[in-house]
Amino acid sequence: MKLNERGLLIVLSGPSGVGKGTVRKALFELEGHDLVYSISMTTRPPRDGEVDGVDYYFVSCQEFEERIKNDAFLEWAEFVGHYYGTPKDKVEDHLKAGREVVLEVEVQGALQVRNKTKDGVFIFVAPPNKEALYRRLLRRGTESDQVIQKRMDKAEREFPLAHKYDYIVVNDEVTNAADRILAIIRAEHARTERSIHKYLEMLEVIEHE
Repeated sequence: MKLNERGLLIVLSGPSGVGKGTVRKALFELEGHDLVYSISMTTRPPRDGEVDGVDYYFVSCQEFEERIKNDAFLEWAEFVGHYYGTPKDKVEDHLKAGREVVLEVEVQGALQVRNKTKDGVFIFVAPPNKEALYRRLLRRGTESDQVIQKRMDKAEREFPLAHKYDYIVVNDEVTNAADRILAIIRAEHARTERSIHKYLEMLEVIEHE
């Protein structure tokens, strides 16, 4: 019996290059879950093949800024002249339906979400060591040495922020990291603070039978 009928907000976060996206995809390939990926909203135009409501929610700059004024985002940021954000209403709809909503964001975005939600599960995805993170950034082959160094400097500032998360999962091997995260999700549903009310209701039914 599932004692916690409301879904969980799972926030996967960590430094750039740590493999958040790869771990998230591996997590969704596992069996025995009801996970949905939180689709972001953006003001940038769709790229070839991208579908509104599947890849992103594409909106105008005016609509996005109106949503900012109405505090309609769990987190948002501006990057290269375009806005990106996580709509509160979309996430809440999934949670009410009992689904686990997975949000994959950078560290600063995760801290914004932390300030706006009380019952999220925050998981810091960490590299085995700094050298491993550097090698991953290097393997991308899409950035200059200067950009990679900037990302490493940013990561150095973000590593200490791991204490603001509920869990730290080391991405030493992708499938292992995904397995650990799924175990965390299952364990979180059994936490007393999430399940006590449903448990007491169940006892009431038993007592009256």
